[in-house]
Amino acid sequence: MHHVVKDYYGKELGSSADLKTNACCDASAVPAWLKPLLANIHPEVLSRYYGCGLVCPPLLEGCRILDLGSGSGRDVYALSQLVGPDGLVVGVDMTDEQLAVAEQHRAYHAERFGYGNVRFLHGYIEKLDELDLEPGSFDVIVSNCVVNLSPDKAAVLRGVQRLLKEGGEFYFSDVYADRRVPEAVHNDPVLYGECLGGALYWNDFLRLAKANGFTDPRLVEDRPLEITDPELASRVGSLRFFSATYRLFNIADLESDCEDFGQAVIYKGSIPEHPLSLMLDKHHDIETGRAFPVCGNTWRMLNESRFAGHFDFIGNFDRHYGLFEGCGGGLPFDTDKATASSSCC
Repeated sequence: MHHVVKDYYGKELGSSADLKTNACCDASAVPAWLKPLLANIHPEVLSRYYGCGLVCPPLLEGCRILDLGSGSGRDVYALSQLVGPDGLVVGVDMTDEQLAVAEQHRAYHAERFGYGNVRFLHGYIEKLDELDLEPGSFDVIVSNCVVNLSPDKAAVLRGVQRLLKEGGEFYFSDVYADRRVPEAVHNDPVLYGECLGGALYWNDFLRLAKANGFTDPRLVEDRPLEITDPELASRVGSLRFFSATYRLFNIADLESDCEDFGQAVIYKGSIPEHPLSLMLDKHHDIETGRAFPVCGNTWRMLNESRFAGHFDFIGNFDRHYGLFEGCGGGLPFDTDKATASSSCC
């Protein structure tokens, strides 16, 4: 499918206006505090953007970030402002036309920001081991509506796990289906290019993540996708698609289920732009100054990552109380458009 994706994003699409579905949303989904970052980015870079909002976890100053499927470089240049002069953002993409746009405007952004802290590499996200990237060297890896385009998603996750530092995270938006996508949809070039044909069934994604070192994937937010093009909708049939953001922490020995050790955390309110609460994931919006009961995995995600200094930690692993209440299965996404998050990142 590489040739399909290269043709679609390198030749078929001239700008984001040429997309046929809302699988990729625009900057209106970006939080208000991030929008000034986009105002600093060259207009041509913005016009060649095809992702799902802006994939941007908090607390990035000084971090080393890798952007998979960086395209024309919009997210790279936005993130470079957040990591600052002491950080680094590396973008990887396989599409020559997109990379040419990103490279063309490096000097423009370095002058505008006052520093140059980005690199762009030509390569495939399934073959990260072939690039000049040191294992365990990235604090955060992001991807924006790109993993679904890969023909070997397991290889992507293996490569990500290899490149992340211990305690680092893969924070990414992508498209998922409510069931396994049939061959007719998978093999349709337009549906594939529109991020639908290559979408994983959500439960297959969870299994794949766990098999490749990410034992406890955390859903951050999601929204149902609407296919407004009648012809494409008829080809899709009864399949339902969702845009969802997950975070996968690279922490060894997380448990397969949420186990209760009587632990809690207290958020200090010290992360910029998050003074009142910090949302770890869809089920953990942690209010400042209040003891918040957590399972052992959540305790470790906060304690063994870049978030550790912003929390007080209560308890240890000396006594086990069984399964943490509320740990269950079922479709994790909101199906009601009225209640689903308006953002996809």
